[in-house]
Amino acid sequence: MMFAATALGILSTMALVLFRAISGPTVYDRILAVNSFGTLTVIIIAVHGFLAGRPEFLDLALVYALINFIGTIAVTKYVAFSEMGYPFDEDTIDDAGDI
Repeated sequence: MMFAATALGILSTMALVLFRAISGPTVYDRILAVNSFGTLTVIIIAVHGFLAGRPEFLDLALVYALINFIGTIAVTKYVAFSEMGYPFDEDTIDDAGDI
């Protein structure tokens, strides 16, 4: 019963985050929403492993959290240093070396 209530709360939050990922006004809102979705997935894996008495699920959740973190950093750097994050204007010079 406790897992069902916890899972229902996490899944409803995941639905809200997924809506934010689809309708986010900027690409950074979408990246943040996907990162939050991954974090909620880690939480639901850890809760399931704890309540099922399977400690190896916690290891899987930790690996998924590391992959989620590295993926978020990689996508954010790609967006920040490419023309996806900013409107491309031929008259301006993009100097990413100042960051």
